[in-house]
Amino acid sequence: MKAMLYESFQSQPSIQIVDDPTPKSHGAVIKVEATGICRSDWHGWMGHDPDIVLPHVPGHELAGIIEAVGSQVTRWKIGDRVTVPFIAGCGKCNECASGNQQVCGNQTQPGFTHWGSFAEYTAIDYVDGNLVALPETVDFATAASLGCRFATSFRAVVAQGKVSGGQWVAIHGCGGVGLSAIMIAHALGAQVIAIDIQPSKLAFAKKLGAIACLNASEVDDIPDAIKTISKGGAHVSVDALGSQITCFNSVACLKPRGKHIQVGLMVDKDRHAKVPMDLVLAKELEVIGSHGMQAHAYPAMMNMIESGQLNPEILITQRVDLSKGIEVLTQMDQFDQLGVTVIDSF
Repeated sequence: MKAMLYESFQSQPSIQIVDDPTPKSHGAVIKVEATGICRSDWHGWMGHDPDIVLPHVPGHELAGIIEAVGSQVTRWKIGDRVTVPFIAGCGKCNECASGNQQVCGNQTQPGFTHWGSFAEYTAIDYVDGNLVALPETVDFATAASLGCRFATSFRAVVAQGKVSGGQWVAIHGCGGVGLSAIMIAHALGAQVIAIDIQPSKLAFAKKLGAIACLNASEVDDIPDAIKTISKGGAHVSVDALGSQITCFNSVACLKPRGKHIQVGLMVDKDRHAKVPMDLVLAKELEVIGSHGMQAHAYPAMMNMIESGQLNPEILITQRVDLSKGIEVLTQMDQFDQLGVTVIDSF
């Protein structure tokens, strides 16, 4: 099969012909019809993920058609249209038994623990509990855009943040995760404040429902500005970027008993960010992590998409082929890409 592969971290990936994957007894091979290019893939290429073994094929946001299934698979068959969360739970541990596959200690992740979806085919483990049926009304590119950023934001806003109508919600960072969170919070009736450093991303955020936008390169005190707009602070604040600054600002902008949701990955120098624990104590704030979304939780999101309450396809601003994907992947640290880029041609 054709795949994007890199031989060492931060080296230029190339398009190569490699062996097709084969399914494990509990797994399946998916013919990839579309796959999103995510900042997490860039982190992997940079060498920030200890699970990656070189040489490596990245890619974890995908949708496609089942090409082959293992002998123990009971719920799926060849030809089924599917998408998949970026975390595949093992199906055997206590976390999986409790329905929390997103924090499975034995999880696998395409594009990290094994070769991923920047290829014509990819393998998924324990598919009876990890695949999601794709309705005919949702195209492959839209489904691919859900697998990490949109689904992660959905769980962060809905399940972790428990956002409701009328609440003030601050979203720090307007990349794919942040824009998804803005769309979802707006659909729930929240009053959304978007924060970024790029005017084009803030303009996009406004189109998605943000009622106020703050340019962090121009505003000296982001928490204070959010408190002024919201008349007291945000009920829920999401760090959708993952940096010491955005994490601190997200906690500091909250009203009493507010919730900070950490979604942006904290890596390298930002791994152990400073948190204003004095405010957490004095205001009885909640600091909550949010890491992906389980396959069994997808129906609520899919229902909102099929009903027209959510339109994730609007976030897809660029469709490229596998070769062009190399340039997109290696330049993700420049933060100049608007919305979501999807590879839909191999």
